[in-house]
Amino acid sequence: MRKATLVLMTVLVFTATGYPAGDNSAIDNDMIKIFTEEYQKEVNPAILNAVANNSLNNLSLNRDLFLEHDKFFNVRLKSAGVTNQKSSGRCWLFATLNVFNQKIARKLNHEKFELSQPFLTFWDKMEKANTFLENIIKYIDAPLDSREMENILRYPFGDGGQWKYAVNLITKYGAVPLSAMPETKQSMSTGQINNLASLKLKSFAAELRKMYADGKKVNDLRRSKVAMLAEIYKLMVYNYGQPPTEFVFRYEKKDKPDPEIEDSTKTEEVKPAVYISQTYTPKSFYDEFIAADLLDYVSLIDYPTKPYHQTYQWQWGNLAEKPDIVSLNLPVSKLKEYTQKMLLDSLAVCFACDVSRGNLTDSGIFAYNLYEYDKVFNLDFTVPKSERVDYREGAANHMMVILGVDTTSDGRPVKWLVENSWGVDRGDKGFWYMYDNWFDEYIYEVIIDKKYLSPEDQAGLTKKPVVLPLWDYFFNELINK
Repeated sequence: MRKATLVLMTVLVFTATGYPAGDNSAIDNDMIKIFTEEYQKEVNPAILNAVANNSLNNLSLNRDLFLEHDKFFNVRLKSAGVTNQKSSGRCWLFATLNVFNQKIARKLNHEKFELSQPFLTFWDKMEKANTFLENIIKYIDAPLDSREMENILRYPFGDGGQWKYAVNLITKYGAVPLSAMPETKQSMSTGQINNLASLKLKSFAAELRKMYADGKKVNDLRRSKVAMLAEIYKLMVYNYGQPPTEFVFRYEKKDKPDPEIEDSTKTEEVKPAVYISQTYTPKSFYDEFIAADLLDYVSLIDYPTKPYHQTYQWQWGNLAEKPDIVSLNLPVSKLKEYTQKMLLDSLAVCFACDVSRGNLTDSGIFAYNLYEYDKVFNLDFTVPKSERVDYREGAANHMMVILGVDTTSDGRPVKWLVENSWGVDRGDKGFWYMYDNWFDEYIYEVIIDKKYLSPEDQAGLTKKPVVLPLWDYFFNELINK
């Protein structure tokens, strides 16, 4: 009885409002008439003309926010120089190395320093090729149209990655200055080489599966894998160059300025520059300049559709012998709290976000309410962060570094200083001003030294992780690109 009453009330409501009361499974003339009538009730010719002839972002820019914007920070770390990933998806590697560039520059008392991204990219690509072929062997019995194989075959040689990927590479292969292995045309524009390598790897995958179907054992497949990787290595050397096993690092020795000397320009004697030249291997360079600063960093995420205070593990990694990414899920307020603690201790913070939202690239502003599309179209575009994640409209797709924070008198953050890896011609000479509401909505991960966590959250790190499927969306855009 109650159900029949509800149906009758629904019919009456639809009839009263002019909406059709049928099944409405297809657009018909009655629907189109309603659409047209609703639109004509509020059409504004001026807005119609403006939208047709102008950028939507320019039309919807929140002018009040833009006018109130300032560039002041009461906590600000020095950058070691803005970097440029060019036409590649290596943001995760640039962001990670930018954290260490800052520390090395501070040790050398230099304004700028840059580690070689191509050196680590070379080995990242080799490791990804090996991991891809190992996954082919792992899922050798899986149908090609299974969800596992679909995800494995999608990105065999992509540029994407994560902080953990970079740490894996640095600890295994060491690191070198950019001067020891500089960028090449192909390392700065990776599309073509990635396509060629992917083609080879997929042909190798087919070969391994045929071998298995013909009765070959796993050990036989792995022996063939070595020859396959040798071909990928050759392709990489042609395009990236041979990674150095030994190199000379020459740098100017600079003493820290004497704090008692107020004006160094008054010094009469000009001392000649003193240069240090020393031979290193990638591992010995790592030991001297990086190892001590490779703190016990952990991944903290805000995955709003999963239970908080639980660890999660992704089945994606760049080293076959290393555990995959494990993250502790916490409310975003915790991510901000620990980020602020790191900055106050003069430590930069690497983070992952959705960079496609609320971004005024020309001025370098990130703000949640930066564009007021609702006022242009009289439509509500507000979608909660949790729904954006669930419905594939929100995920981490870019990594950058936080170098500063501007707070109120009681310590609450107002905005954050971000160093990007898009060169000095974008943003404010390579920097962005990230407002706190943008942090809430679009940051999904921060990398924090474990010692800054509360005892409760440190204990949370020890929980057995929930293993997520290969197709989990949360890190998909960041890792697989």
